[in-house]
Amino acid sequence: MQQAIVGFHLDDENHWVADLACGHTQHVRHDPPWQNRPWVLTEQGRKEKLGVMLECKKCDSDFKNITSS
Repeated sequence: MQQAIVGFHLDDENHWVADLACGHTQHVRHDPPWQNRPWVLTEQGRKEKLGVMLECKKCDSDFKNITSS
């Protein structure tokens, strides 16, 4: 389920985490060559991603649990 990014914070291991409109969170690491997200390393880059939609796997899972009952 697509959810908008509404903010960012650092976790306990200093990895960037996107705060989603649904209240869930998702890591947005820059870890080449597996994950190429250099924008997460700068405040300006993160600011430009506010409002961008990400797939929230927790919402997907919650929705599947509701519809399968």
